[in-house]
Amino acid sequence: MNPGPTLSIKDIKTRAISVPMNRALGTSSGKMSEAPLVLIDLETNEGITGHSYLFCYHPMAASMMQRVLSEVLELVRGNQIAPAALSNKLLGRFMLLGNQGAVGMALSGFDVACWDALAKAAEMPLYKLLGGETDRVPTYNSNGLSLMSPDALAKEAYDLLRDGFHAVKLRLGYTTWQEDIEAVRAVRKAIPSDAPLMTDYNQSLSVNEAIIRGRALDAEDITWIEEPIAHDDYIGCAKVAEDVKTPIQIGENFCNLHDVKLAIQMRATDFIMPDLQRIGGVTGWLAAASVAESENTLMSSHLFPEVSAHLMTVTPTAHWLEFVDWAAAILDEPMKIADGHALISDRPGTGVSWNEDAITSYPVIR
Repeated sequence: MNPGPTLSIKDIKTRAISVPMNRALGTSSGKMSEAPLVLIDLETNEGITGHSYLFCYHPMAASMMQRVLSEVLELVRGNQIAPAALSNKLLGRFMLLGNQGAVGMALSGFDVACWDALAKAAEMPLYKLLGGETDRVPTYNSNGLSLMSPDALAKEAYDLLRDGFHAVKLRLGYTTWQEDIEAVRAVRKAIPSDAPLMTDYNQSLSVNEAIIRGRALDAEDITWIEEPIAHDDYIGCAKVAEDVKTPIQIGENFCNLHDVKLAIQMRATDFIMPDLQRIGGVTGWLAAASVAESENTLMSSHLFPEVSAHLMTVTPTAHWLEFVDWAAAILDEPMKIADGHALISDRPGTGVSWNEDAITSYPVIR
């Protein structure tokens, strides 16, 4: 890896905005039609700025993340950008408070901005800085396909496969398992027979209900069943994974390597899909990928496709990139899709840079 010139931290600036989703996300836990985002600009004394963004889930979390990042600045101002060392320093500083939730997410966003700055300084895209060689990764469209009528699902599934996608993800968790099967079959009829179809329960089921519904889904040619029960119930997840033939997928809520190792070793899941802003940014992702390799476990991404695509190219057991377009409207160069693959920009850094005119058109979160 060519680290490029030495960089030191000058400032961290943040903005919080609410961006409407092109397709509302409706799950068993509620409906979301806007994406609350925190935009991070990491300025260096050498004139290079690293960018990243955080997805806040709820607008109130934006101010929390911004406050954490202001504290981070006081701790790292003037420090050399060395992501692993900075990560250890900050994790130690916030250990007593807890490195999960808004704190962990803010630290991850800072880490991603650091890596973006380093790749820019080296004048190469992040994946090349990390040793990756391919500029495209298999992806599925995770926009839409919420809890809707079968007719609406069929139409949306057809629409989602346009623009170069070959795979989609369907949210489940209807009142009965029969309705879940009806939804799956409606989507299946609307897409090619060989198109991968992922499903996601968003932690809505009990263990027993997950087994009942999972067994029903076993006959429906599903790529995976995501988070059927509470994400941290590894004993329950292991029971579901044992009793259901369709692969179980968890991991978007992993907050550290302990979670990754424990879930795999307890056989709580067949695949894993860490989330960039929960697992510790680029630095945390690379460590998780090493664990997945050692455990021979396929690893996919959760959200943040612009940066996650770079990381999938250096993930030995890389499986699927999850694509959502929630930040596309405020990016200078949104990600492109072709022939079922996400195409990684060859511009230096992660490829995340702001469309300032677009940003000013969206409401500020205070």
